[in-house]
Amino acid sequence: MGVSTKRDYYEILGVKKSATLEEIKKAYRQMALQFHPDRVPPEQKKEAEEKFKEISEAYAVLSDSQKRALYDQYGHAGIDQKYAYEDIFKGADFNGVFRDMGDSGFGGGLFDEIFSDLGFDIFGGRGGGRSGTRSRRGRDLQITTDITLEEAAVGVEKTITLPRYETCQTCGGSGAKPGTKKTTCPQCKGSGRMVVSSGFFQLAQTCSRCSGEGSLVQSPCTACRGQGREKITRKIKVKIPAGVDTGSNLRVRGEGEAGSSGRGDLYVIIEIKPHSIFERHENDLLTQIEVSLSKAILGGDVEVPTLEGKVAMKIPPGTQSGKVFRLKDKGIPDIHGAGSGDELVRVKVAIPTHLTPSQKELIEEFDRLSVEAPGKESLGEKIKKAFR
Repeated sequence: MGVSTKRDYYEILGVKKSATLEEIKKAYRQMALQFHPDRVPPEQKKEAEEKFKEISEAYAVLSDSQKRALYDQYGHAGIDQKYAYEDIFKGADFNGVFRDMGDSGFGGGLFDEIFSDLGFDIFGGRGGGRSGTRSRRGRDLQITTDITLEEAAVGVEKTITLPRYETCQTCGGSGAKPGTKKTTCPQCKGSGRMVVSSGFFQLAQTCSRCSGEGSLVQSPCTACRGQGREKITRKIKVKIPAGVDTGSNLRVRGEGEAGSSGRGDLYVIIEIKPHSIFERHENDLLTQIEVSLSKAILGGDVEVPTLEGKVAMKIPPGTQSGKVFRLKDKGIPDIHGAGSGDELVRVKVAIPTHLTPSQKELIEEFDRLSVEAPGKESLGEKIKKAFR
């Protein structure tokens, strides 16, 4: 038996031989998304397809305890001797690798979709039921929109301008010139697939001539050049809920690009514009106000800005510069409905820089009267130290 030219499966996934199943799943998930042919430039697509097949084969072996044990003991020779190529993939939970990704847009049957994009159907009943034209969901789209902090606090409806591909109105999506029809692909006889036999198993691959459509366009539609889709700019209204933050990802179902089996989704990424007086920390807001020296010493009501307008806040006598007060429920509402954050108000005591002779005389008198026990600093000295 010759020496295998295949790369080590652990090396392919970039994991150690002692890696856990979760580590193997994580490595495969990251690489599968990285090398999806739709996520690389056209000139890199061929290379990405080959890389994807390689990492999928590595995952199919290393995620199966029996296959992994055989590989660890005998290497590629043990796998090749016991399993046909299609059998390597049987039992591997490819979709489970992505199931925990929830609404990120890659959940559910991502593996089926990716491998179908590469033109393969090797997993028995999982993809074997396909015949004729391949049914494809439209591509998901992503767009970023800016909103103000005030809009984030109460929610807002935004109109987004979105360029996307839609079904061609001239040919109804067929790609054929009106008045003409598609013809059956002579290579695959309309099935969209070519079956290659190898020993006792078969490998079904997308027809290279019709790209899996099962038919060919002889007279292309002039509006879409035979693509069946045309680029249209739409204005879409998106409701943004209260409590969103920078990086929030809103899914708008059915507003992606058109496909033969339905539209993809639109993902709206939120960016909050910087605010002139508020700083956001999760659902809390931080702001700063200046108070006069006399107000800090004597206490009283001060005016504080909030997202809902100005409110009165009482500060106690002897308030020090840098003291932080809390206004309950004056922050940002929680996006999941769990109450609202608070507003944190930092006080900065304003020290006068220009005094009239009368004011200076009063301060000096105050300083003399505030001398405490011998050896201790007067209040005036404490204030001087605090603001040096």
